[in-house]
Amino acid sequence: MRIVGIKDLKNQLSEYVRAAAAGETVLVTDRNRVVAELVPPASGRSASPGDALLADAVRQGWIAPPPLAASGVPPRRPVAPFDDILAELREDRDAR
Repeated sequence: MRIVGIKDLKNQLSEYVRAAAAGETVLVTDRNRVVAELVPPASGRSASPGDALLADAVRQGWIAPPPLAASGVPPRRPVAPFDDILAELREDRDAR
């Protein structure tokens, strides 16, 4: 465990973040009073920030997960046949 003042933390932030990522706890002090902790990510936490934000939104009740987990990726269905899309593009191009 390391203890660091706010001023030193600001000046060497990347060093302390690397230490926390490596598994070390860093206590942040302000006038000899602990005001924050840098801790390693909890086990099972996704490396993606988006996943963490999504999980937090579910915990807070902003969104709800689907009632049943889907098995695999849903099938892709085209919005329109490719030939129709190509014909529309040609019509737009010819109209200009």
